Amino acid sequence: MDLFREVLDEVEIRELLIDHVGHRCCWGSRPARTWKIHAVEDCNVYVGTLDTFIEEREVVRETEAHLGGNIDGKDKGPELGVWELDLRSEFPVLFVLNKETRATIPHSETIEKCSGCAGRGDRVCPDCNADQEPGYYKENRMNQCSACHGRGLIAHRDGSDTICVKCNGKGKIPCATCSSRGLIKCETCRGSGSLLSRNIAVVKWKTLSTRKVGATAGAASVPDEVFHQAKGVQLCNTQAYQCSPAFFADSYFLNKFSSEVISERAQAPPKARVICERHTISVVPVTRVTMSHRNRSFSFYIIGYSREVYLKDYYPSRFCWGLCPCLEWLKL
Repeated sequence: MDLFREVLDEVEIRELLIDHVGHRCCWGSRPARTWKIHAVEDCNVYVGTLDTFIEEREVVRETEAHLGGNIDGKDKGPELGVWELDLRSEFPVLFVLNKETRATIPHSETIEKCSGCAGRGDRVCPDCNADQEPGYYKENRMNQCSACHGRGLIAHRDGSDTICVKCNGKGKIPCATCSSRGLIKCETCRGSGSLLSRNIAVVKWKTLSTRKVGATAGAASVPDEVFHQAKGVQLCNTQAYQCSPAFFADSYFLNKFSSEVISERAQAPPKARVICERHTISVVPVTRVTMSHRNRSFSFYIIGYSREVYLKDYYPSRFCWGLCPCLEWLKL
């Protein structure tokens, strides 16, 4: 398939390479300026994509402290299934990469006894009652004063003693955690003894993408991702619940290429539903240029209508000794 585009002449080719080399601090421009252009080869690349837009829904249980008030339980009506929820107001633009939202399922709230404190609202103090059996505690337990080490007196270098101001001479102080109550407020239920539970629908929209590149032998060394990012010409763009291969009356290759893209369709998770698919095929213009000097040569590519230069590995004038910020020396 022929593409309408301007043919690159030698001056434009050199300017593109010189500009590319100029953005690398340790590359010299002499080969780009002086080496002979030995060959210029057109090797267009076809890029096919199949985007599958899906929706996933799952139910998670959410719990918080119940501090009073009415609840939306089953007495208010039947609990809706996760796929019965109307989320049209949250629906994203088609083929968005990823979006997630959460919604409370109506009539799913229940009140439960707090498992952290068995519904009491208080828990045994872990400091002054750590030696007690679960559920049992003792009040008014005192801890040894850390200032006087239980003496009630503070010793001085001259041999005198004074009353410890921290414990008032008693040698013991109340528990700093519970003030010697033996109990602390349950953090799970915030002292209420009850928990409010509800079902939450977690809804995710995402796009599963299948990508395929049909490159000639001349462009086979270029990574596929370079072509996916390049600007080309779109030959087809179809959208349906389930896309079928595109048909080109004058190209057996494109028909076969489209069928291969469709056959590699990404599999949606079992609990997801497919909303729609989009199938595109684009052609990206690629020019392979070979430059030579004496018995040395190297090749580079000019890709897409934005004319991005791709130079894989070898360039004959590179002078990186690890003293510049390009980090090229790490690849040696």
